[in-house]
Amino acid sequence: MITNDAMTVQDQRTSKIILAIAAITILLATFAGKMPSGMIGALGIMVITGFILNYIGDRTPIINQFFGGGAIVVIFGSAYLFHSSIFPASAEQNVTTFMKSGGFLAFYVASLVTGSIFGMDTQTLKKAALKYIPVILGSAFFACLFTGLVGMLVSKSFYDSVMLIALPIMGGGMGAGAVPLVEIMSGKTGMNAETLMSQMVPALAIGNAIAIVMAGLLNKLGQVAPNLTGNGQLIRGQKAIEEEDQSTAPLNVTTLGVGALLAVTMYFVGTLLSSVIDMHTYALMILSIALIKVSGIMPTALEQAAHSWYKFVVGNLTPALLVGIGVAYTDLNQILAALSPMYFLLVLITVLGAVFGAGLIGWMMGFYPIEAAITGGLCMANMGGTGDVAVLAASKRMELMPFAQISSRIGGAFMLILATMVVQAIA
Repeated sequence: MITNDAMTVQDQRTSKIILAIAAITILLATFAGKMPSGMIGALGIMVITGFILNYIGDRTPIINQFFGGGAIVVIFGSAYLFHSSIFPASAEQNVTTFMKSGGFLAFYVASLVTGSIFGMDTQTLKKAALKYIPVILGSAFFACLFTGLVGMLVSKSFYDSVMLIALPIMGGGMGAGAVPLVEIMSGKTGMNAETLMSQMVPALAIGNAIAIVMAGLLNKLGQVAPNLTGNGQLIRGQKAIEEEDQSTAPLNVTTLGVGALLAVTMYFVGTLLSSVIDMHTYALMILSIALIKVSGIMPTALEQAAHSWYKFVVGNLTPALLVGIGVAYTDLNQILAALSPMYFLLVLITVLGAVFGAGLIGWMMGFYPIEAAITGGLCMANMGGTGDVAVLAASKRMELMPFAQISSRIGGAFMLILATMVVQAIA
């Protein structure tokens, strides 16, 4: 007679065999040039590649302890596999289209932002909102100060170091940061736009890579010095309240469906508002969700549904998304081409300044310094939404996505305003 325990072991073995067959089928179809177009083909190869690379990264010594483990291996591993022609060009194109035109990144971020805010304790959200802006400002100030001073030491002007390296890195990514920054500088100074972009883009790419690696190091620091971290909770002394608030959410098919609908709806709200208010969709979505949460008009059951959907997405789609980031947004050749010692030093100093400023001001505002450094520092220094996902995955703190998005969107907008003021004052 077979016991229940024996049945469980047998079922697990059967499940692993079936999943292995599924992976082999998808890989064979991809390499044979029979990969289906659209979402089904892209998501299939992203899930399989992400699972394999994440498994390897989480079990590779040193990398899994100090450099973010699976997250960083998935990003840079997939960038190499797809860009070096190991995978067919059609697979690279399909994944890139799915990420950029297919809206997978927006869907993922909307799910995380909606669920994480609705899953927060209301009092925690109120306290954090009032104190978080100084963290962003502190991060930007120290990043620019450190970069400018070190630039002067290596025979580069303070102005060039800040405007061509620090501001692009801290500006919220490519589309919301570097592109408008180039327009601001070329329009006011007469400098060539292509030249400016060629100097800024490598800084963004290298800064993003350093931010991801540093996220893993900060996670390790939190394990060594637990008094510096809330393990994903931003405000000191609020951990127990938030965990109690989120522990009662039921998990079933209906709950997940409602949570997904809420995430999509809130993204629509941000889109509609951005058509009449000159702000990024994510920023308006965050503000809308926060207002709804603070007002208390959303039933608790729906808030819990959104949080359950958030946990489902994080647990099942994160490795796949990181593959998309590696394929569609990570250019290894561009990173390697810009790796002169002086250039790398200035980029590194920018990221370190952001971490130092955010951690210091965050501690003064009553936040855990590691969480403040990750959200207010690294999520200012990475490449916007894709960088936020990668940094939070490497630091194992996906629940901090709302604050990461505030840094990328509101903080990035502040950097553009600052750049405009500086250029107008000097030009």
